Amino acid sequence: MQKALVWLSYDLSVGGDYEGLYTFLDTLGAKECGDSLAFFEYEYKSDLESELKEEIREKVSLNKDDRIYIIATYYTQEGKKKFVAKFLYGKRKRPPWQGYAKVEYDDVLDIQE
Repeated sequence: MQKALVWLSYDLSVGGDYEGLYTFLDTLGAKECGDSLAFFEYEYKSDLESELKEEIREKVSLNKDDRIYIIATYYTQEGKKKFVAKFLYGKRKRPPWQGYAKVEYDDVLDIQE
């Protein structure tokens, strides 16, 4: 068995299976890292991403709008350190901070031929 350090961010829809997710995280001895973020050490056989995704699918009832994102660091079978950050379920959406930055635009349009 190999080990990985994993940060898991979750965004479950209204009525999401928090009980299943919390049971899964508690079983792993996960540490709380702020709202909807957990940290744990995960043991896997050969493919961290697919094995973790499968285990979550088996233990948590996910809806189409649920999102689970991981940031993990681990060593490959060849002994190389690897880093991954990706959605296991769901996808990126518009960030709530979009549009807050005050961006100045040049009013002069300089077209050169």
